[in-house]
Amino acid sequence: MKYNFSKGMAELKPSAIREILKNSGDTIPFSAGNPAPDAFPIDDVRMITDYVLKKEPVLALQYGITEGYTPLVDELTELAHNRYKVGTDNDSVIVVSGATQIMSLVTHCFINPGDTVICENPSFIGSLNCFRSSGTRLVGVSVESDGINIEELEIALKSNQNVKFIYTIPNFQNPTGVTMSYEKRVRMYDLAKKYNVLILEDNPYGDLRVSGKEIPSIKSLDTEGLVIYAGSFSKVIAPGIRVGFVVSPSEISAKLTVAKQTQDVHTAMLSQLIVYEWLKAGKINDHVIKIREIYRRKLNLMCDNLDNELSGYLTYNRPDGGLFVWAELNKEIDMISFVKKASQNGVSVVPGNAFLTDGSQSTQYIRLNFSTPSDKGIVDGVRILAETAKEMRK
Repeated sequence: MKYNFSKGMAELKPSAIREILKNSGDTIPFSAGNPAPDAFPIDDVRMITDYVLKKEPVLALQYGITEGYTPLVDELTELAHNRYKVGTDNDSVIVVSGATQIMSLVTHCFINPGDTVICENPSFIGSLNCFRSSGTRLVGVSVESDGINIEELEIALKSNQNVKFIYTIPNFQNPTGVTMSYEKRVRMYDLAKKYNVLILEDNPYGDLRVSGKEIPSIKSLDTEGLVIYAGSFSKVIAPGIRVGFVVSPSEISAKLTVAKQTQDVHTAMLSQLIVYEWLKAGKINDHVIKIREIYRRKLNLMCDNLDNELSGYLTYNRPDGGLFVWAELNKEIDMISFVKKASQNGVSVVPGNAFLTDGSQSTQYIRLNFSTPSDKGIVDGVRILAETAKEMRK
């Protein structure tokens, strides 16, 4: 039988990262984006899970309301206001099954085939594919060392019709690791007001800052109801629990709730209760301090080894946090051949074109992840990349 898939899905290609991970075998996983295993609060989760299943087993295993477990929603509203400085009386919070679901819900609520989404170029492949699946026109705007190119952004807003929102990852952007300056955040918000478009602010890495000063979120500037803020516990607690949250104007939250009812009805109650008890116990501050130390060590280990082993073969800017280093290979080294050869030699990396709005464009960039490999894996992996580069230069 010939299957007639929807146009959006028929034209959608598998995630390059997932395909690399699936076929990476025993390679050192610089291609991944998983949190470090020693960053998981395993003892806390074990203790809380035991407590919840003894105290409220039916609540943990029963259906819940779509917006989220009410005590958790209240806790998240307070967390968003006090820790992240987001949310007003006109906003509300709903609990979602990981931040990627927010991209899906926003797409479902706002995008018609042929509508436009403006995003950073490069950007997170998971979000790009989510937008593409609904027939979205992606318009990419280049990323500079301090964030999105504002002049290009205004040109894109002027010259494209039916722009529904701007998608941005302002903190330790995936894949570039770049942090958007406060000045550019203000200017982006001003442009959103000027052209009457929404901003979808994705902040999965904000708590992973290892150097530099905290910068206020774009949502903290929002007085017009223009910003949808995506938060997640995947990098703070663990990705396997699949709990995130969205802060948006109440009218938008109501539509996101209806959209969520068509996807999964509600986020898993056991996971919600684990996050609720963990937050209520005041665990987040000490835990974030702990994981920042882990990622500071691993980031510096990777960058120091890149400096020692691959100077002259690639360049990069050391990020202030997050999980990734975005490195540009010398032009004399073919990027795709390098990625394939590195995998054969035992290290998997992600080709930079996987993150472009137009994946057919050529690029010399690769994305390197330092959170997933062990410390030994980082050292050995960089050494192998250096040997690969030297071999290819010959």
